[in-house]
Amino acid sequence: MTPTFYRPVADECTVFHHAFEEHLPLCLKGPTGTGKSRFVEAMAERLGRPLVTVACHDETSAVDLVGRYLIRGGETVWQDGPVTRAVRAGAVLYLDEIAEARPDVIVVLHPLSDHRRVLYIEQRDEAVPAANGFHLVISFNPGYQRGLKELKASTRQRFVSLAFNYPDVEIETDIVVGETGVDKKIARRLSVLAHKIRKLDHLGLGELPSTRLLVDAAKLVRAGLEPRRACQVAIVESLTDDPDVRDGLNEAIALAF
Repeated sequence: MTPTFYRPVADECTVFHHAFEEHLPLCLKGPTGTGKSRFVEAMAERLGRPLVTVACHDETSAVDLVGRYLIRGGETVWQDGPVTRAVRAGAVLYLDEIAEARPDVIVVLHPLSDHRRVLYIEQRDEAVPAANGFHLVISFNPGYQRGLKELKASTRQRFVSLAFNYPDVEIETDIVVGETGVDKKIARRLSVLAHKIRKLDHLGLGELPSTRLLVDAAKLVRAGLEPRRACQVAIVESLTDDPDVRDGLNEAIALAF
């Protein structure tokens, strides 16, 4: 299997490694598409640990994560949820967009995120100690939440935190090339374009163009699609439905390509 590609931006790999060794849970915060999930995947591989990922949303409850009793063949059986499986297996547990989950999820995580490193399963009156190699990682997007579902200070202080943001042009160019194999000149133009769009505050974009969108555009170019058209379908149409905003973005693309 080909190793997961990840281009370090700063010392985040070193921080992750030390946090893992010291059993310190880790919080990744930053905009969508800045490499948080890819980073966790790559680090789990480097550490030789299985990875359990949960994409949290506003219906994610503690029962969904811990487990529940089910009826099978006329018998009541217990089925572990993803958090319980990760704790038992000594896996890297990654809870993406944790601020979206219901409050009872945070309560479940508290004893896993301090010196106890244990998961309490109330339905079974069971305490499951974290197996060797278990590591808790969460992420959220502060800008997207706009304070409506911010993590409580008491929860945030349980985690070592790493801030992710859009990389500079040269690093982002390397990422796009490494992900797609596209010509470096094309990758650099895509990165320069994204950096210009990210500065266009007057467009009022709800989300800024992520590195992930640039990778998608580069893949289309590599496959033979004309660069401007690749940018339109992979970047513009993903960012807005507003005709005026779309026109402004297309003007920026025309200047770049």
